[in-house]
Amino acid sequence: VRQYSLDISSQLLRTQGYVDGRWVSAASVFPVLDPATGQELARVADCGPAEAKQAVDAAYKAFYSWKQFTAKERSYLLRKWFDLLTLHKEDLAKLITFECGKPMKESLGEIAYSASFIEWFAEEARRTYGDIVPSAAKDRKVLLLKQPVGVASIITPWNFPSAMITRKVGAALAAGCTVVVKPAEDTPLSALALAELASQAGIPPGVFNVVPCSREKTPEVGKVLCTDDLVAKVSFTGSTATGKILLKHAADTVKKVSMELGGHAPFIVFDSADVDMAVAGAMASKFRNSGQTCVCSNRFLVQSGIHDRFMEKLGRAMDAELRLGHGSEPGTTQGPLINSRAADKVVSQVSDAVSRGAKVLRGGKRLHGSFMEPTLLAGVTTDMLCTREETFGPLLPVIRSAHTHTHTHTRCGENTHVLTVI
Repeated sequence: VRQYSLDISSQLLRTQGYVDGRWVSAASVFPVLDPATGQELARVADCGPAEAKQAVDAAYKAFYSWKQFTAKERSYLLRKWFDLLTLHKEDLAKLITFECGKPMKESLGEIAYSASFIEWFAEEARRTYGDIVPSAAKDRKVLLLKQPVGVASIITPWNFPSAMITRKVGAALAAGCTVVVKPAEDTPLSALALAELASQAGIPPGVFNVVPCSREKTPEVGKVLCTDDLVAKVSFTGSTATGKILLKHAADTVKKVSMELGGHAPFIVFDSADVDMAVAGAMASKFRNSGQTCVCSNRFLVQSGIHDRFMEKLGRAMDAELRLGHGSEPGTTQGPLINSRAADKVVSQVSDAVSRGAKVLRGGKRLHGSFMEPTLLAGVTTDMLCTREETFGPLLPVIRSAHTHTHTHTRCGENTHVLTVI
């Protein structure tokens, strides 16, 4: 396996936690690997419950000064942070490619997307307006003020290791909240680079804290961030199973909670569709980040009248457009999956489908490490795993729908026509 070098500014390659404006070590470290090669990129501080509590305490203390900053002052600091993200976009994109695996083109796109949230909320910080509401009583006025809730715990996934942080943190900081970020164990380097740039931008100590940790310590750290009395809000993007656990943790103290969980999106192609447009849509929807996004289409339902043409053109498009490789290589469109567990899941879904009668038209094989061939399955049925659970990989299963018929229902005196695909 060829070795690739992560060549970025040493300022941005941080390996300690970031708490109260200081870089802090932990009792142990954990490795961050390049999923394309298995090569170790860095050893990062393996923070535990003690460091998580320190970060919460620091954020709580900082909240009382940060919320007193004027909207203009917060806007100014966020704008400086945005400028630094834009200035260092190449290095930040390299970090994403090496720790997450996505191609550089997609990583550069993510950094632009990531910076755009900070830019947007830098402007929105100035517009945290209140309202005057009509009162039911003649001698009273009702005035509504918008105020920050306090410390927010931000728990983010590995598939967009920069953008999922800035989308949440930008809004929180603009409103006057302070945050503790727990990045995914596979991709902590992007989060720590954001902390470095936030420090350079002048965002005060304690306002933005990052607590990286290993897979083993994640449950303990997550519990602190969801149960501590000083935390007012929890924002999580990740799996539904983990979301259920965090909701239970947050329930006892009735915290405000935002959850963005897993998906199982269908992609439906009717006989009336433009085949070329349908194929282009399927390619974009399925193979972005090698199928590792929560909005990727997971199951494809295609009517029989268009099925064969769709499958033929889709197969040709996969052959022509998809190129496996290290994300830093020009021309790569498909990087590795994030780790071996992710690849194992796709292999198990393919094996299950084939054992139940599906046919592999393209791909189907696991390659070295966590690389998985983009795979096209025909003859898929709804009892197969790939149509019942989220894949999070480059597997495109197609269900051929035999025919359609129309039911007419009456609702509220109106006829409603429902097209049912069978």
